[in-house]
Amino acid sequence: MTTFLTNEALHQKTPQELTTLLYEACYNNLEKAIIQIDEKNFVQANDHLQKASDILHRLGAGINYEAGIVADQLEQVYNYIADKIVEANFKKDKTIIEEVLKLLEPIISAWNEAMKTKRDVQPKSIKQKVNVYENTSVYGD
Repeated sequence: MTTFLTNEALHQKTPQELTTLLYEACYNNLEKAIIQIDEKNFVQANDHLQKASDILHRLGAGINYEAGIVADQLEQVYNYIADKIVEANFKKDKTIIEEVLKLLEPIISAWNEAMKTKRDVQPKSIKQKVNVYENTSVYGD
């Protein structure tokens, strides 16, 4: 998250945009933790890993379980990542953090692609959907 966001700007974001920002912040904090571990600045590494963990818990709290098995699987991945972050923090092991980054990359990529696709597709209003349904089922041949 390279740009500074005010509270007002955050309140104007959609939940999906906030999720994107959370993913970015989590990833960035993990990268910063690796740098701090390399520099033997373990206090700063701890701070970044704790921030990444907090963000991951927020992402987990936002899972829509009505989405079915994908939501359950995403929760399991989040839990695994959270455990790995704790382990990496305890051991100050950057290879564990790198593993976490590799797990997050396809999730973030898929989320960004879904957001892009959602922006490209213009949803029909409920009234349009009702009209289409009525025209094809009630009045259709």
